[in-house]
Formats: sequence, structure tokens, C-alpha cells
Amino acid sequence: MNNRSETLHELLAQRILILDGAMGTMIQRHKLDEDDYRGERFADWHTDVKGNNDLLVLTQPDLIRGIHEQYLDAGADILETNSFNATRASMADYDMQDLAHEINVAAARLAREAADKHATPDKPRFVAGVLGPTSKTLSISPDVNDPGFRNISFAELAEMYREATRGLIEGGADIILIETIFDTLNAKAAILAAQDVFSEQGAELPIMISGTITDASGRTLSGQVTEAFYNSLRHARPLSMGLNCALGPDLLRQYVEELSRVSECFISAHPNAGLPNEFGEYDMTPEQMAAEVGEWAESGFVNIIGGCCGSSPEHIAAIAGAVAGKAPRQRPVITPACRLSGLEPLNITEDSLFVNVGERANVTGSAKFKRLILNEEYEEALDVCRTQVEEGAQVVDVNMDEGMLDGKAAMVRFLNLCATEPDIAKAPMMIDSSKWEIIEAGLQCVQGKPIVNSISMKEGEDKFREQARLCRRYGAAAIVMAFDEVGQADTYERKIEICERAYRILVDELDFPPEDIIFDPNIFAVATGIEEHNNYAVDFIEATRWIKQNLPRALVSGG
Repeated sequence: MNNRSETLHELLAQRILILDGAMGTMIQRHKLDEDDYRGERFADWHTDVKGNNDLLVLTQPDLIRGIHEQYLDAGADILETNSFNATRASMADYDMQDLAHEINVAAARLAREAADKHATPDKPRFVAGVLGPTSKTLSISPDVNDPGFRNISFAELAEMYREATRGLIEGGADIILIETIFDTLNAKAAILAAQDVFSEQGAELPIMISGTITDASGRTLSGQVTEAFYNSLRHARPLSMGLNCALGPDLLRQYVEELSRVSECFISAHPNAGLPNEFGEYDMTPEQMAAEVGEWAESGFVNIIGGCCGSSPEHIAAIAGAVAGKAPRQRPVITPACRLSGLEPLNITEDSLFVNVGERANVTGSAKFKRLILNEEYEEALDVCRTQVEEGAQVVDVNMDEGMLDGKAAMVRFLNLCATEPDIAKAPMMIDSSKWEIIEAGLQCVQGKPIVNSISMKEGEDKFREQARLCRRYGAAAIVMAFDEVGQADTYERKIEICERAYRILVDELDFPPEDIIFDPNIFAVATGIEEHNNYAVDFIEATRWIKQNLPRALVSGG
């Protein structure tokens, strides 16, 4: 943690920090025309660029700097860079994708200059480099006639986020803010990309995450409820988790309260100034907005508060006044548990009973499912999963390991289809394969927190470590087989030896959350009449007992 990050953490423990307000709203006040957006540099650009607000960091830098300074004068502790759409995916709308890096650098530098100009020893100012959601979505098809289609891949989107992150860091950002998340899988790509850049540069910045509840349903656009959203992204160990946009503070309150209840990190919120009227304008006054969020502070919900669409420096000044002197939210002590999610959360706690895994969507275990997949009868194959969930499966296992099948393509296609079916997608997925490339392809299709089935030391410790790190980076729990370089553990002694060795590598070396480790100590055939098999059942039960007593918080799978 660098000095700026340490200072930020110290301040968050002392008071509620103020985030700035809407950039777009302030730009609209200037009533810019096409020529204003183009400036001299892009006077002859071949497409219209009016509305490309991020471009203004290059063509109207003084205007953007001035907006930043207005928010600083209003009391903002944290400035957001004007880079909401500064990714190749979104800049392609103007055929300006090759400017993405330059715009991010410039956006961060403008905010940095303004922040440094206004900073004092008593009130340091911070720059949050914004990664917006882009105009693409990884969880929803743009083609209503082909729900399994995606117009961008996880790898492509992650690379775009890497480029943007590098630019924001080069320009001087203190924080990476992944905001207005309507699709949690997009956010996973942004998190992975940011962490890749931190690794390559040897310096880590705090990450702020902020999702968007789209309407009164209480869900993101891609269907997740608040706790499921949190479970999906908490692997990033963010500085803060929050909500912004879409709703005003009156409608957003219950979701901020829920996030505050379940989150062990700091909580941020920057709501809209109410809902837009028939002219697309926002009517909530600074005083009204301040009264709403002031009550949030009184209730102990927030650590960082600001404004989104429709808000202005006047709103931010009123909010700063309303929360001044009010204690910041105290982070609760959350009991560690395996916290999975699909569209809805699945928390496996000490009070949980057996968790049922539906295993019929498995080409190696179900002749019917295999036939459906080979014949590309996906609607009927989805019915297999739907029926399992309806009949009580809490996790859905998907396996595409079949010699006559392109397992990777089939896994991607089927998980993309599952994502469009709320009756299935509400449950966490278990991505099941003996081939790591298929597992990783599956991890890039699931917005919730899934389970990987499985990893082991069959190919040695180095491969085990590599795959465990990737599970962690994608935010997945993992089934760990009692399998090492010698083979599967078939005795009590071998089961506990392998499981303890794996646990020590995962927990002590890799900082893998022990509650996300699910051991499979191998159930072999019983009652076969073969003498060597006589102790198989007892050995499994005794190994399970030993794991629960000696490997804290680890879970056990069997079946």
C-alpha cells in the first residue's frame, strides 16, 4: 500500500468522504455544438463527434478542468476522471478507438492537476480513474433471435480495460473506479484487467466498485440482486463497494442498506438527482438530495457519498454539509463463509444443511444430455437444468467432456444460454471439466460466483498453484480433488495427507480463502464384494471428519 492509499484508508476511518457529481450534466450546461467538440485537432474528422464527452479532455481541457475545480470548491474529496466511455469498445462509436489510451491519460492528468491545486495537508484530494461499463455486455445477447450470441469476448473486453487502466495510472490516478456496472461479468473483466496492470507495473491501486440497480425490481440489468452482485465481486478485495445511477436516493436507499449489511469493505453511493422528468431532466434539488443522503449517514450506511446524473456542484456542496460531522459507517465483522451467487446469493454457513448439486447437465454422466448437446437441441438441454433447479438443486453442474464434441465451444454456448434463463441462472454454476482450457472458458461466461470442478495436484504443485491463482482471479470457489502425482487417494491416510498438503499451499502460500476450498476426498464404489474395497466408505467418512476438525472453514463434497 502506497502513502496515498494509506492516507485514504485513514481518512475513511475518520469521516465520510465526498465524491464529486455528474460530469455530463455540467457539460450540458455549456451547450456545446459540433465544432466545440471537434476543436482544431478534429475539425475534419469523418464522423460526427458531438456527445463524445470524453473527447473534451483533448479538445476542451480548460472546460473539463473547470468542472473538476467547481466540484473541489463544493467540497469533493475524490474526483472522477472524465473517462466513462474511454475504452475502445465505446470510442468505436465515433471511430476513435485508437484514442482510448490518450484520452485516459489526459483525463487523469486534468483531474490530477485540479486535485493537486486544491489539496491541503488537512484536506488531501484524490483522483478516481473511471472505467465505465462500455457499450457491450458479456451476459446478454444483442440479438433477440440468438440468445447464446455475444458481440465481444471476455478476453477482448479485458484487453480494452487493460489499455484504459494503463492510461489512467500514467495520468496520475490514485484509485481505479469501476462504475455504473449493469453487467457483473463486464466488471469481472475490468477487475482482472486492472489487477493484471498492477502486476505488470509492480504497484497496486485501491479499487472502488459501483453497480447499478436499474429499476424497482432491485436487480442489475443482467439480473442480479444486490447481495449476489457483492458475492460475485468481493474477490477483488475492493476499497469500497457501492451503487450509483438509475435511481434517486429515495429509491436507492434500501439497496444501499442491504449492501452495507453484507459488505466487509467500505460503502460508497452516488445516486441520481431523482428520476428524469418527461424532458430527460432531473428535478431533485440540492436540499432534497442532501436530506435523503443525510439520513443514510445518520443510519450508518455509507463511507463515501456523491452524486450521479443530474447532480451538480450545488448538490455536492449540500451533501457535504449534510454529512459533515456524522460518523462514517463502521465496517461489520462478517463471519467467513462460502458466498456463491448466480442471479441470487447462495451462502453456505455453519447453519446450512446439505447443498444439493444438480449433475444431469453432464455429457459424461447423462446419456440424454449428451444426445441433446451432440444434436444441438439446446432448448431441451436447458430444460434439464431448469428441472433440476425447480426440484431443489442449489448449484448447477455443467460438463462438456466428450470426445465427439468441441468441449470449449459447447461450454461457452451452453453457459451463455443459461445466462439468459432466470429460472436457471438464479443458481450458482459449477464449471466441470478435466481440461483447464474448458474451465477457464466457462469462467469467462459466468457473472455470478461459481465453483470450479476441479483442481488437483495430479500434474504437480506448480500446475496446481497456477490453476488455484486463476480460480481466485476469476472469483471462483474450487473443488480440490484428493489426487496427487501418485494418483487418487484410496485410503484414509492418503486422503488426509493430500488434502492437508493442498490446504497449506492454498491458504498459507496463495492466500486462497479457506471457505472457498471444497475438498472431494474421493468416494469409491462400495459393497462390491471385493475385499480391497471394504473400507472405502469408512475411509471417506473418517477423512471428512478429519478435514472438518483440522482444516478450518474448508468444505467437503461427495457424491
